[in-house]
Amino acid sequence: MNMRDKFLNSKVYNLEETNFRWHENHIFKLRTETTENEVYLGLTKDPLIFLNDLKIDESDINPDLLVFASRHTSKTARPAFLVHTTGNWNDNVDFGGEPRQLSKTSALLHKAGFMSLVEQELPPLLSDFSLDIEVTHHGPTRLEKPLIFMELGSSKKEWIIDVAGELLVKAIVNTSFKYLEFHEKRSDLIGLGFGGTHYAPNFHRLIRNKDVAMSFICPKYYIQQLNEDLIGQMIKNTHEKVDFFIIDWKGTNSTDKKHLIPLLEEFEIPIKKTKDF
Repeated sequence: MNMRDKFLNSKVYNLEETNFRWHENHIFKLRTETTENEVYLGLTKDPLIFLNDLKIDESDINPDLLVFASRHTSKTARPAFLVHTTGNWNDNVDFGGEPRQLSKTSALLHKAGFMSLVEQELPPLLSDFSLDIEVTHHGPTRLEKPLIFMELGSSKKEWIIDVAGELLVKAIVNTSFKYLEFHEKRSDLIGLGFGGTHYAPNFHRLIRNKDVAMSFICPKYYIQQLNEDLIGQMIKNTHEKVDFFIIDWKGTNSTDKKHLIPLLEEFEIPIKKTKDF
C-alpha cells in the first residue's frame, strides 16, 4: 500500500482513474506518450501469494504481463529490493500456489525488473539496501499470464519508508519499458538456472553483467525434488524459447549433479555452467 500510494501521488507519473474495474476496485492507467505500452495499476484484497484467479473475464483489460508490487519478509530482516519468479518445487504450499507447480513467467521481464532496480540511484537513506534476485519460490502458480514479483523488504521498518516505495515504483514503471527494449533487441540468451543458494549470487552476476536473461531458478536444496515434469514446466512456462540449462557448478554438490544432469539430458537443450559465459 506504500507503493500504491506513491504511484497515485507521484510527481513523476500521472495515473488517471478509468471506468475499468478489477477485483471490484477501480483500475488506474499510466499516461504515456506511447500507445504500444499500456501500464495499469490494480488492487486486490487477496494476498498476492494466494491469488488464484485474475478474473480477467470480469474486467475490461487483458494484460500481457504482470508485475506484483509486494512486501518481502526474511528472518534476517535485511533491507533489500528484490525480484523473483514464482512456483513450488515440492508439495509444501504454505505460501500459496499448487504443489509442484510453476507459474508462467518471462525471462526478459525478470531481467528487466532486476536491471531497472540496478539503474536506480539509491539515496543516502537507502544506502544499506541490497539489490537481489531470489530463486523461484511461493505462489501464485495458477494464473494464466506471465508474472514476476518486485518486492520491498524485509520488515515493517522498511515497508513504510516513503523513498523506498518511490524507488520501487520508478523501477516497476521502468520495467515495462525495459522489457520492450529487451524484446526488441533480442540479444539476450534465455536460461533456466539450477543450484546455488536463495539469493542466487552467481546467477545475479550473470544476469547483471552478461547478455543472459533467466526465468526459473531452482536452488540446490530442491535439486533432488526435480523430475521431468518440473523441468518441462520450466521450459513450457517461460514466455521465451529457452536456449540453455545453466548450472551453478560450485553451488551444486556431486550427489545433486548425479540426479540433475541425466534429467536435463532428456531434453534437447544445451547444458552450460555459469562460468561458461
